Amino acid sequence: MTPSRVVDGLLLPAPYLALLKPGEAVVDELGNTHFLPRFFYEIDSWDAAKKLRLSEHFTLAELMAVDCREAPLLLESFPHYVPCAVSILACYLELFRQRVEAPVFVSVNGGYRSPAHQINQCASPHNWAAAADIYRIGDTYLGNQKEIDRYGGMARMLASELFAKPFGGGKGETDDHLHLDIGYVSHAPRGQSEAR
Repeated sequence: MTPSRVVDGLLLPAPYLALLKPGEAVVDELGNTHFLPRFFYEIDSWDAAKKLRLSEHFTLAELMAVDCREAPLLLESFPHYVPCAVSILACYLELFRQRVEAPVFVSVNGGYRSPAHQINQCASPHNWAAAADIYRIGDTYLGNQKEIDRYGGMARMLASELFAKPFGGGKGETDDHLHLDIGYVSHAPRGQSEAR
């Protein structure tokens, strides 16, 4: 199930445009240019986000919590706007959950992060709502190389486009969670025009 209201980010009020930067070019940590998402689901309340199941086991709330808690003040309130790719991410997380045969827990700061979020230093698939940081699978906490490598390998076997960061404390690596992403994917829902 997906939210019923899709919004073209280019038509949002100026304060939201300044924070979400729909369609703007940004650079990732490797120097590659990507264009930020243009289409968003409009979420009316936190209660609606908690009730909205993007897949059988994942709600919108768990994939947007960080942006409601740590973003600039305007983005902590409702309505809230989440890139439409979040529904694609939920499908991959559901497949991953089936593969590991256990519940998958997303870190409280491991879902969608708007471009205005304080943690951003460069573009990340988190800005597209196309990444999740997993801190626990079933009863297993992912805080060591053995577990991160084990579950990362299982994720990589699901699909070639599903990226799992390796263990380690260096740039682009993780040591207390498993980062999964599907890249810088934008989703223009059926019925929406990408013409400017």
